[in-house]
Amino acid sequence: MTGAQQTVIYEKSMDLDFLDEVYRIPGGEKIKDCIQCGTCSGSCPVSWAMEETPRQIFAMIRAGMRDKVLDSTTIWTCASCYQCMNRCPQKIKITDIMYTLKRMAMREHRQRSKNAAALSKAFFEIVNKKGRNHETSLMLKVVMGTDPLGGVSLAPVGWGLMSHSRLPMLGKKVRDIEGLRKIVAKAQELGGV
Repeated sequence: MTGAQQTVIYEKSMDLDFLDEVYRIPGGEKIKDCIQCGTCSGSCPVSWAMEETPRQIFAMIRAGMRDKVLDSTTIWTCASCYQCMNRCPQKIKITDIMYTLKRMAMREHRQRSKNAAALSKAFFEIVNKKGRNHETSLMLKVVMGTDPLGGVSLAPVGWGLMSHSRLPMLGKKVRDIEGLRKIVAKAQELGGV
């Protein structure tokens, strides 16, 4: 077949509970107000790199396309700049919804979320231990947790960064690490981490 191909999605393949699940997200019910104007997509500095634009993601949510939304790279490409949210005429909390979609994908162990989950987990562990990120530890944890053999090919890059003092060997702790740990524990308790 030449030319464009069209995928037909049947109603029986739709996850109609997905929309209700998204509506339960704080601010998620505002997706009902989306007028598909495209302001979010036009405002997004990284929409050119997305499989689907934010506007398309919201249309897919409203159509019950759980798998397509949670398997999309769009939710991971979001730069969290809040440009879309600030310009949305319907005041939809687009960035916040994208964060929640990421968490849903991670909870469901979606294929594309595995590297992001490893990064998120490593970042959390390092920040909880030292109070701030330590890039060297983060890089090692992510590489070892996702693709240890592939990490060998990254060794020259790491060495180059280290030799130019761009990748510190030792990380520093913040002064009130216990205060930060209390904040993180409260965020975990509320389901935010």
